[in-house]
Amino acid sequence: MALTENRTETGTDLPRGRTVRRLTRPDPAARSRGGQRFLLVGLALASAYSLFPVYWLIIAATKDRVGLYQSNGLWFSDMHLWENLQQVFTYNDGIFLRWTANSFLYAGVGSLGGTLIALATGYGLARFDFPGRGAVFACVVGAFLIPIALLTLPLYLLFSKIGMVDTPWAMLIPCLINPFSVYLAKVYTEATIPFELLEAARIDGAGELRIFFSIVLRMMTTGGATVFLLAFVNTWNAFFLPLTVLRGEENWTLNLGLYNWSGKRLESGVDLTSLVLTGALLSIVPMAIMMVAMRRYWRSGVTMGALK
Repeated sequence: MALTENRTETGTDLPRGRTVRRLTRPDPAARSRGGQRFLLVGLALASAYSLFPVYWLIIAATKDRVGLYQSNGLWFSDMHLWENLQQVFTYNDGIFLRWTANSFLYAGVGSLGGTLIALATGYGLARFDFPGRGAVFACVVGAFLIPIALLTLPLYLLFSKIGMVDTPWAMLIPCLINPFSVYLAKVYTEATIPFELLEAARIDGAGELRIFFSIVLRMMTTGGATVFLLAFVNTWNAFFLPLTVLRGEENWTLNLGLYNWSGKRLESGVDLTSLVLTGALLSIVPMAIMMVAMRRYWRSGVTMGALK
């Protein structure tokens, strides 16, 4: 009996019932679109996770004490935002405004001075050759790896001996020294300040102080803004250090004052939950304004290391 054969398009003989499968290459554009969709989904979830507490805080700040406990926590009920704001600004003779001023003092002045010191230190480590420079930089790196909570008790013991406990200096002095800011300033100096420019300025007769204030600081505006923003956020959100070194409520920060209000329910039976939530909402407004106003410097400063 004659056997029939299947012949492919290329002339290759195959047994009966066999078919030829052609391998297709994956479409790079399709893979790219899939990766973009995955990235967008991840960013959407991260954004929702980050913004949900703010959403809840806005809703809670519009309710009175009864609405907080008896209404849906994820949606509005009766609008009492204006009454809550009035109570926040008038409670205890307007102590909330004093706490706000203290937070601006500690975060603003301390971060500005700390940024200037960090830029000068980072510039010195990056562009001056002196004995022990590597050891100094190693100490800087090791210092910002130590949690600030471990340094709070030694700082308290030191300030108590020199009489600075419960004074603004107990908050300002630690803000002036930030090893991580020094590290950022050094990295940014190495990326933006060329040796040739400094040598040209020295040949023209400029002194080191004039070079730093007239040339280096102007070229490090972006890096300085990034360092200032990080220091401001860190100081504004500080809690354990002011809790340890500040005693009288006239020197407290916003975080410490709101924490004291939240604890009065257990101590004296006074429920100030609505005031605490409204004050917490007000406390994030300066941070939001700062982030929006300096987002251009923030983006360029963060990507500086990658561009290098």
